[in-house]
Amino acid sequence: MLTGSGEPRDVIATAMAKVRRRQIPFLFLLYIVAYLDRINVGFAALQMNQALGFSARTYSIGAGIFFVSYALLEVPSNVMLERVGARRWIARIMISWGIVSSAMMFVRGPISFYTLRFLLGAAEAGFFPGIIFYLTRWFPARERARTMATFMTAILVAGIVGSPVSGALLSLSGGGLAGWQWLFLVEGVPSIVLGLVVLRTLLERPQDAGWLGERERAALAWCLEEDVRRTGVEHGTVAAAMRSGRVWSIAAVYFTIPVALYGIGFFLPQMIKTASRGSDFQVGLLGAIPYAAAAITMVLTGRHSDRTGERRQHIVCAALVCAAGLIAAARVTGAAASVAALSVAMAGLASMMGPFWALATARTSGAGGAAAIALINSVGNAGGFAGPYLLGAVNDATHSFAAGLVIIAAVVTVGGSLILAIRE
Repeated sequence: MLTGSGEPRDVIATAMAKVRRRQIPFLFLLYIVAYLDRINVGFAALQMNQALGFSARTYSIGAGIFFVSYALLEVPSNVMLERVGARRWIARIMISWGIVSSAMMFVRGPISFYTLRFLLGAAEAGFFPGIIFYLTRWFPARERARTMATFMTAILVAGIVGSPVSGALLSLSGGGLAGWQWLFLVEGVPSIVLGLVVLRTLLERPQDAGWLGERERAALAWCLEEDVRRTGVEHGTVAAAMRSGRVWSIAAVYFTIPVALYGIGFFLPQMIKTASRGSDFQVGLLGAIPYAAAAITMVLTGRHSDRTGERRQHIVCAALVCAAGLIAAARVTGAAASVAALSVAMAGLASMMGPFWALATARTSGAGGAAAIALINSVGNAGGFAGPYLLGAVNDATHSFAAGLVIIAAVVTVGGSLILAIRE
């Protein structure tokens, strides 16, 4: 059977398989490192907060202030990526954030903590929306929920791998450094190294891929062009993207996801520590379980969404599962029950990601598309400040995470419901 490009469908299928094998594992690795550098402060807090005298509120402000600079610089960063190319811009992002992340070892009080977290957000701004925009140049719309979900399982693998590794690094000492300082130093270096690798190896478009045959490049290019012809581009310029009601509506929905993701992520080690009374390393092992559960459900949901072509109901159902898990986590006691409830919450939350970004990128192209994706991520990641701050403030006031988890459950439910008002 032929496609509109005149090529057999198996040519496109072969091309997509090659692209997936070549691109996703490398981008996956980059995002693992990015997410680990972003949230390793959660494990560092097990020692750092006591060593430096940080209250839960001080810590939550520092954890969340990352997202202030991150959100402010998302759109200009992604517009710059579209202009100068993904290879150079993503390399710049990774090298600069690796340097700042390692410099977190020099934190001595609240001001230096806030400053370095703010600079880390500025350095990393544009990485995630830049990768999402980059993927739209390689994967047709019908492949995106699966692709986005597979790529974004890096968040969860970072938790699976990073939790025990971070727990182990906390046990290091020597050279005049405490365990939390070694944690920041060691986990910042891979970003710098991989940034240099990006600069040498990342390809901009399928037309640059010598590992694709000529017919495969042509067929893939036709599929990507057909997406634009079929769905239309509602925001072809940066100005149009900034004025688009659809973009702002999607951004409002996305705000609710990071509220839960980073509210849970930054405080997960402390919640498990409270429930289990285990060592730092044991907390690391237990902390990997919710991320493992989420990784499996995330990929399965993305595949089902692509197979059915449906996005909104997948998002709503996943949001409700997340909310149920959070409410359960607020009510149960003990390590096993707490980890189980948090695993359900993380599985539901992660399952929103693939269908969400497939819907969000359905009408994007060019500079306007880059700006739209960045704007959605920018507004959404303001929730990355709200979630940790909320949990920290509630914990300070009540000496419990329970009320904060229930509030976050309500926020996620509202976000999942709002998606029903947005056309696919």
